[in-house]
This record gives sequence, C-alpha cells and structure tokens, in this order.
Amino acid sequence: MQTETLLYIILAGIIALSLALFQYVYKSKKRTKVHFLLAFLRFLTLFSVFLLVINPKFDKTTYFNEKPNLLIAVDNSESVKYLNQDQKTKELVALLRQNKSLNERFNLEFFSFGKDIKTLDTLSFNEKQTNPSLLFDHFSQVYGSSIAPLVVITDGNQTYGTDYEFAAQNYRHAIFPIILGDTTRYTDLKIEQLNVNKYAYLKNKFPIEIIAVYTGLDEVNTQLTISSGNSIVFSENLTFNKEHSSRLVTLSLPANISGVHSYKAELRPLANEKNTVNNSKNFAVEVIDRKTHVAIISDLIHPDLGALKKAIESNEQRQASIVTPIEFLSLSDDFQQAILYQPNKNFKSVYDKIQSLNINTFTVLGTKTNWLEFNKLQPYMQQTVTNQYEDFQPALNSNYSVFIVDDFSFSNFPPLQTEFGAATFSIPTEVILYKTVNGIQLKEPLLLTYEDNEKRAVILNGEGIWGWRAQNFLDEKSFHNFDNFIGKIIQYLDSNQKRSRLNVSYESFYNGNDNVILTAQFFNKTYEFDNTANLEITLKDKENGPSQTVPFILRQSNYQVDLSGLEAGDYTFTVKAQNETISQSGEFKILDYNVEQQFLNANVSKLQNMARQSQGTSYFINNTNTLVEQLIKDERFATIQKSTKKVVPLIDWKFLLAFIALSLSAEWFIRKYNGLI
Repeated sequence: MQTETLLYIILAGIIALSLALFQYVYKSKKRTKVHFLLAFLRFLTLFSVFLLVINPKFDKTTYFNEKPNLLIAVDNSESVKYLNQDQKTKELVALLRQNKSLNERFNLEFFSFGKDIKTLDTLSFNEKQTNPSLLFDHFSQVYGSSIAPLVVITDGNQTYGTDYEFAAQNYRHAIFPIILGDTTRYTDLKIEQLNVNKYAYLKNKFPIEIIAVYTGLDEVNTQLTISSGNSIVFSENLTFNKEHSSRLVTLSLPANISGVHSYKAELRPLANEKNTVNNSKNFAVEVIDRKTHVAIISDLIHPDLGALKKAIESNEQRQASIVTPIEFLSLSDDFQQAILYQPNKNFKSVYDKIQSLNINTFTVLGTKTNWLEFNKLQPYMQQTVTNQYEDFQPALNSNYSVFIVDDFSFSNFPPLQTEFGAATFSIPTEVILYKTVNGIQLKEPLLLTYEDNEKRAVILNGEGIWGWRAQNFLDEKSFHNFDNFIGKIIQYLDSNQKRSRLNVSYESFYNGNDNVILTAQFFNKTYEFDNTANLEITLKDKENGPSQTVPFILRQSNYQVDLSGLEAGDYTFTVKAQNETISQSGEFKILDYNVEQQFLNANVSKLQNMARQSQGTSYFINNTNTLVEQLIKDERFATIQKSTKKVVPLIDWKFLLAFIALSLSAEWFIRKYNGLI
C-alpha cells in the first residue's frame, strides 16, 4: 500500500472520529455509555464510507502446488503393426495409464501421432505417414513454461516432415523414447529411393534414378526390372556384398504416347528375405505434348521477379525466363505467355509484339510503373495518377467464378504497394482480390482477370508479392499454397476454355500415401458462389467394384471431398449438383505404395541419440520395468509450489457494505430504544 493512501486513511479516521464525537458527545447534554456507544457506531459507519471513497488496494497472495506434466506420445502408424509391436504398445499404454504412483506424481497426458498429432482415444495403427517432429513443435508451444518430460513410444521410422532428431533439440525437457523393435539385422534388399520427374514431354526421354540398398554379409545377385503393365521395359543384373551395399542405377525411358503411364521398379527377392514389400516401388509419369514458356519482362531488378519465376517453375510443365523488353523482342517466338512487370516507356514495342502474337498477359503494377505511359499503352485500364502511394492488403472475393482459388489466409499476407487513386476499366472484369486499408475492404480490385474476344489477361495492382511467398513459408513451412495460386493464374492464361458453373480441381495421379482431396466450386446462374449447393461425387474403380457416391463438404469458399482411404487403382468419377443438370467427369490413378511397410527394424540409433541429447533415457519395449521408477525418482520432475498475487480493491469487499448497513441499523435501533428519536 502506498504512503499517500495510508495518510488518507489516517486522515479519514480522524475526521470520522471527530464527527462522531461532535454529534454524540460535544453537542449532547448527557454523556452516558449509550452516547459513547452511538458515537462509536457512527465512527465505524463514517470511517467505512470514507474507506470506500479512498478505495485502497490490497495484495492477495494464493499458494498452490503444481505437479509436473508427463506427456506420453504413441506412434499410431501402420509400421508399428507391420513390425508386430501393436499389442505390446497397447499393453504398455494401459500400464502407464493405470499406474497409481505415476498419477500421483504427474499430470498424465496421452497423445497419438502419425501425420498429425491427436489426443489419444484408441490405438488403431492405421496412419499412413509418420511425422514425429510435430511433437516437439506442438509441445514446446503448449508446455514451454512448465515441467513436461516426454515419453515417446515409437519405432523411430519417419516418413514425413523435418528430421525429428534435429527438431528434438528445441524441446527443453527430457525425452524418454520407448523403442518398438530390436537391433536384429536381417538380410534385406530394398529400393531406398526412386527419383523421377512427374511430367515428361512427348517424343522425349525421361530420366529415372534408382538407389538400391543391401543389408547383409554375404555376396548376393539380383535383377532390377522396370515394367509397364505386362511388359518389361528395362532390366539390369546387380551384385551386392558387405563392402558394396548400395547401387545407383540411372536410365532413361521413352515418352511416346501422351497421358498417364504407370511403372513398377522391382528387385528380385532373395531366398531368405524377410521383407519383400520394400523390393518394389510403383511410380507414374504424365506425358504431355507441350511445355508452357513464360516470359517475365522487366526493366527493373526486384525480388518479385524471383518469386514469380520460382512459383511458375514449381510446376514441371512450365518454364519462366526473366528478360528485358529488348531481349523479349528478339526471343518472342519462344514464349506462350508474358508477365509485364511494371511497364514503362520501353514497353511500347513489347505491347505491339504481344498484340501481333495474340498471347495472354499477366501485368504487375506498382511504385515503379510509369502510369502515364501505361494508360497510353493499353485501353482496358486507366489509373488516376496522384504520385502518391498506399499499402493495400488483400481480401478474397468468394464469388470469383473463373477458376478455383484455394482457401488460404490472404489476410495474413503483407500489404502490396501501388498508386493511390481509383482505376477505371473499359471492359467487364472478374475480381479475385479486393483492396483492404486498415481492415476496411474497398470496392477496388487488387487482382483481377478479364477476357477480350479470345484473349485473356490478369492484372495485379501492387508490388511486393515476394512477401506473400515468404509469409506462406513462415505460416505453412512450405511454398506450396502460394506457388499453386500463381500456377492457377498461369493455367488460366494457358487455356481458352469457357468458364463453367461447376469447376473441379484434382491431380491426374496420386501416390499411395498422398491425401486424395478433390476441390470443387459451384456458382448460380449469375456466377455467384453458391454455398447452399449439394455436390456429390460418384466414383468407380475401372477394373472392379460397384460405384460409390460421396458428398462434398463446404469449406468456406469451396467444396472438398477426401478420398484418401481408396485402394490403389484407376478411377473414373462424375461430380454433379443435386437438382441441377450440370456435371463434370474425369479420372485419376492411385499408385500402390505404402511407405510404412518399407522398414524391417526400429531406428534404434536415432532414438538413442535423441534421448542422450535431451538428458533422457531410451528403453526397449521389452525392458521398461525401470521406466516408472526412474520417472518418479528423478528430482528434475519435482512438484513446484507456486503463488499468484492479486491486487484486490477495497470496493470489491462486499462484506464492508453489509458492515455499514449493520452499523447504521444498530445505531438506529439503540437510539429508538432509548427514546433519542
């Protein structure tokens, strides 16, 4: 309590006492015990009222004990079942959950993980991917300020995400891996890695790189074959021994027919081989008859150019070249599209050339654009020139109907900078993104598309798009969403198909462990996004099985259906809206590949290293007898007494009001009883 407040309280006591004595002692002719009692009650009432006016504040400290958390994360992937460790894992989890000593010492939290992390309910061991690195990122955020040792029950075989041994270094608590498996080494042949491009070009050859690995002591001979359907298109004899336990095989196959072609690479199994699943690997290549070459034309050096080039070339069907206006004029026949980056007076010949070639364009405008010249170079957009610049953030137009814009967080992206002032358009436009200033959405387009006869164009009125790509990586640890967004713009410019009320987005083939997710958008007759539509997909395996119908689920600005549980095979599908005659059909392939079945043993060394680096201890699943005892006796995991300090103002003390009411009531009753009223 401050000294000033204390002085006020003393002064309030003196004033209250003075007023009480003045009324009942000084003014009164009688000075009986009753008068002194009434003076005391009046003093209490006045002093309490003055205290409420002063409203002093008091510190209230509460003490409590906080038990440490014990996090138990269980690998729920298929590899655990494949290594015959599923039953032992369930028994260990039940033992830890029911242990009385552990529950008294710790707050037990159980989780399961595969590709994602979830609160543990039941163990099914059906996850198609394993990403242990998620544990350390998630737990560091949630339990970073408390004591939280981690027990990880896993075989240590990772199929997805960043290296968990490296990620574990950022976790500040001890880690206790329970290793599902043993150190027994089996004789095994394995296709460790197969590298091939997703796309190939008609009448060309596409390269394949195969890394074959042998585990064993004796010299063995095998044969590597690559087949397509019933035909063997490549074969090579391989020899392995203890000193030469791996082989790199490179080859090229012809791409003679367009479309999706599936292949199978296989090593002939050894006589005593335990795991033959990892001897083969299926892959597919889509043969396309042309490659889109995009010219990025600029007189400037700007990070936007690199971001656009990287995003475009993330799709192997496309190539991007950064050229000056002069270079474009000499190479114009090599390009199918053009990105015009902040045009100036040097672009006049470029616009004339593009007009003669009739190629589609993507124009990016910003602070270095010569706006007076730009207004003269083309008739479609006229920008008011103010020579002042403003930062604009994007806001997605959910009614954009030309192509599907995946729903990712544009609102988190940094602003783009461009000319301040209104723009007018001489032809109808379709707005993808609106401008937003200080959280207020304007009716001005930031990103738009338009069509004029057979020609298509896109305009982005803002520079700094490189920041969007960087922000996407910070948010998602991947450039995929941004690159895919730019890819859809390039795809739109590469096609002259008329827009449809129903758009479906999907891949031509999926690997066996990929998420098979199809996205669709449906628009009403005025081409506004219809979020009340009932979309469904009818799916059929080409070779066998009846058709099945699955509904789409609304996801803000689009509809999605998850078909990840499908078996490998070739599928045809039809998407349609109920009570409508509109539909769209297609086909895709799911390759037969289960990455979780590629392992023979637990990754013992990696789990032991992780335990050592975090000052924990690793255990094998068959030898966990001392685990509970070590956790209970470890002094690092002691219960901590904590306190919370809360500042409580006197006005919150409700009993003080009751005390004032009681004091006034008592004073009135005594005066009434003694005939003083």
